[in-house]
Amino acid sequence: MISDDELYRLAVFLGSAAMVLIVVYNFFEVNAQSKGKTSVKVGPQSTSASAKSK
Repeated sequence: MISDDELYRLAVFLGSAAMVLIVVYNFFEVNAQSKGKTSVKVGPQSTSASAKSK
C-alpha cells in the first residue's frame, strides 16, 4: 500500500509537472507564428488608398 508520505510526494511532483507543462505550453503558444499573420500580401493597393494618391 502507498504511504501518506509517498502520496504527498507524488501529488507535489505531479502538480509541479503540470504547472511546468502549462508554462511551457503558454510560452510556445505566445511565440508561435500563425500562417495568416506572417504572409505579406503584395499587389495593388486598395481603391481608397490609390484614389487619395492620384
